[in-house]
Amino acid sequence: MIDAGLFRGERIELLRGVLVEMSPQNLPHAGVIQILNRILTPALLGRADVRGQLPFNVSDDSVPEPDFAVVEPIRYTKAHPDRAFLIIEVADSSLKIDRDEKLELYARAGVPEYWIVNLGEGTIERHSEPAHGAYGRLTTFRRGETVQILAFPDVAVRVDEVFGG
Repeated sequence: MIDAGLFRGERIELLRGVLVEMSPQNLPHAGVIQILNRILTPALLGRADVRGQLPFNVSDDSVPEPDFAVVEPIRYTKAHPDRAFLIIEVADSSLKIDRDEKLELYARAGVPEYWIVNLGEGTIERHSEPAHGAYGRLTTFRRGETVQILAFPDVAVRVDEVFGG
């Protein structure tokens, strides 16, 4: 239905067979996406593609559109990627969905690392070690700290840079 253009202009994603309306982006959300894009894209150039707000195929009935999917640098013209080095969701009003439903979907899909950039708390939550629909490890990064991408440890993101200050 989406490919046929039935939802033109609407921000929706497919989660567990249900079309879910995506939250509108407020200024803090959009600003953090801009900063992360500025940090990640040049640091990963030639090693991975940083796909922003594009479909990611986690299962037959779920195709979320994460804020970022760091994927192999190949052309995705026949299918959306179904593997990623890292998925990032920037969360404010979507925090519950990102921590519950999407976390489980990404873990079940075997995504090795999932970040939730928590706008309300000014933190980056790194979920890693996926198994059986859950992540075995949660590490929370706060102001003054730096988080590195597990697959690319030379790529460091300073929490202060993401949130300003």
